[in-house]
Amino acid sequence: MTPMIDVVFQLLIYFIVTIKPIDVITNLDVFRPAPDPNAPKDEKPPQLVRLGVYQDGYSVNDNPVSIEALEKALGRLAAIDAGQTIMITVSAVAEHGKLINVLDLCAKNGLRSLSVVSASN
Repeated sequence: MTPMIDVVFQLLIYFIVTIKPIDVITNLDVFRPAPDPNAPKDEKPPQLVRLGVYQDGYSVNDNPVSIEALEKALGRLAAIDAGQTIMITVSAVAEHGKLINVLDLCAKNGLRSLSVVSASN
């Protein structure tokens, strides 16, 4: 009985080692949509406005500003393009209330395309 069990295990190991599994993902047919022929060709990518929220204040595109200047800048930006993308970088040591103030100012001015990123400094 023992030699038969040995042979079965050897056959099992042989089949496990020599099997070549079928890669299903590489054989899938994917049909991507064609590009829109009516789309404008010279469309510029949207500009990105970077707001910084730090422990000691705020910044707009890496320029330090006060909360009043930030409010004015967001008002001017919303008047030009309310669909503007805003990336808010928040320092890990900044107070939570400062982020809420910036989000409130964005909502007040109608800026809805926001991205909040956490920074380690």
